[in-house]
Amino acid sequence: MNADRLTKPHPLQRVALALMAACLAVMACSVFLNVVLRYGFGSGIAASEELSRLLFVWMVFLGAAAAYPAGEHMAFTSLVGLLRKRPFAFKAATLLIRLLVLLAAVLLGRGAWQQVEVGLDSTSVVLGYSAALLPLPALLCATAIGAMVVWEIVTAKPLDLGHGVDVE
Repeated sequence: MNADRLTKPHPLQRVALALMAACLAVMACSVFLNVVLRYGFGSGIAASEELSRLLFVWMVFLGAAAAYPAGEHMAFTSLVGLLRKRPFAFKAATLLIRLLVLLAAVLLGRGAWQQVEVGLDSTSVVLGYSAALLPLPALLCATAIGAMVVWEIVTAKPLDLGHGVDVE
């Protein structure tokens, strides 16, 4: 683990981590209570499954957005690592990688926006929330990652090859 990853997380990352913890806590309590009620008393909470699904989707996309600046997404750096001794090729590969990540964020954001538009006209069955709340975190995640990638391109931030290979 390099020194950059040991520093204090950005305030927005801390907010995302706190929201993820809250989602997980509510999901765990809701499901546990539902299981106890269902098997212990023959009844249950109808909204438990729907609430857990919504919170899980939000938790996953918050985590994806929070993991990007920390360099915690999966990376295949073996080919790019070979280019370290060729600065121009390394910079070109870095730019190509970032442009591909930006393309993926744009495609995800576009698809999520289409789903948000579709969901505006419908509501969930049990809780009655707008169905647009399910794809919304994907749109927000794509926007956040896209903005971070654009910032990395503009500032010409060097590619972090610190996804250390732990050789055992």
